[in-house]
Amino acid sequence: MQNQRHKTLFRDEGGTLNSSFVDCTCAPDDNAAGLLQEAVEPLRYQVDRPLDPDEVPGIIAKMIPIGSRVLDIGCGEGTLTKALSDACRAEFVAIEPDRTRAGRAADLGLSVLVGSFDREIIRELKSFDIVLFADVLEHLPNPHAMLLTCREVLRPRGAIIVSVPNVAHWSVRSELLQGRFRYQPTGIMDATHLRWFTATTAKSLIASAGFEVVGYRASAGVAVPDNLNRAPLCWLPSGYRTRLLRMGSRRWPTLFGAQHVVKAEMQ
Repeated sequence: MQNQRHKTLFRDEGGTLNSSFVDCTCAPDDNAAGLLQEAVEPLRYQVDRPLDPDEVPGIIAKMIPIGSRVLDIGCGEGTLTKALSDACRAEFVAIEPDRTRAGRAADLGLSVLVGSFDREIIRELKSFDIVLFADVLEHLPNPHAMLLTCREVLRPRGAIIVSVPNVAHWSVRSELLQGRFRYQPTGIMDATHLRWFTATTAKSLIASAGFEVVGYRASAGVAVPDNLNRAPLCWLPSGYRTRLLRMGSRRWPTLFGAQHVVKAEMQ
């Protein structure tokens, strides 16, 4: 019997978009309704993903063993998935609830399931070495339930890799000191976020689902709008600002880290 909630998108050799299953999903971007003057652009994060060792793609790449089988939940437009797949020579299966973004991921040659990760879709999947949540948990009303569910597709001693925005970033602290909590179309204060994490709360959530944290890094966020456009950093020459952010994310990750990246093994 076919799964009636998920659709697999892929490109054949002639470049034609093919599919299986039936799609009936809604996009997480709907959560921004009423918080911004305009609707968020669904492809706003479709950018190149170089594997910079101080940014999320490079940090994640170092956490994925070569040749792993990886389930990427919430792959977006697939640019990160593609970069990691090539760099780690890994087999990726991706899931994305937004059909437009899933189609762009399929354009990159990725196998993408359109839908939500739940026990229905688990029946269509085999086991994985890694489950990746790259900027996903902050969009969920119940991230703990998602972490528990992903245990069902992990092999023994399998691991999860999680990246989440740092709500204790210096820019957010500055705004709060001025009595402001302003949603933005992108970045740490993306209006589609439902949950907010510090390094401690991210690790605590992961541990509560039966995982042991084995790796952690904070990203520099050199291209994060608040690091580019907010005083005093916007007054600095770009080269100096970049060096400062890289150093700051390593020495003071809870203050200067734009995102927390955590790897944890299943217990």
